[in-house]
Amino acid sequence: MGQHITSLAITRLAIGGSAFFTPRLAGRVFGLDIEANPQAPYLARLFGVRDAALGAGILATEGEARRQWLAIGVACDAADALAGLAAGREGYLPKATSAVVTATALGAIVMGALALREAG
Repeated sequence: MGQHITSLAITRLAIGGSAFFTPRLAGRVFGLDIEANPQAPYLARLFGVRDAALGAGILATEGEARRQWLAIGVACDAADALAGLAAGREGYLPKATSAVVTATALGAIVMGALALREAG
């Protein structure tokens, strides 16, 4: 398994695990106002399990199946970036928080693209 693939899988497992097991802390790291939204830990756990599943799928597969997991991850990250932009534009996230979550998603897209290239 290549360096970019391994790095992406480990990053997904780490972020997903932290969002699932410590949702309030993970939310604060991303600039979310956890205290103002008591439902936020539930939503963080939904995100967390998705990201952890994507990481596990990358590690558990090879060949075309791994490429599919990587492509699905890039699609999820693109949706996350669009959601971050919409949140800032529509005002339900502060501009700075919108920038952080959008930049994080864009970084994941880059990581995913590098991993896809590495996967052949």
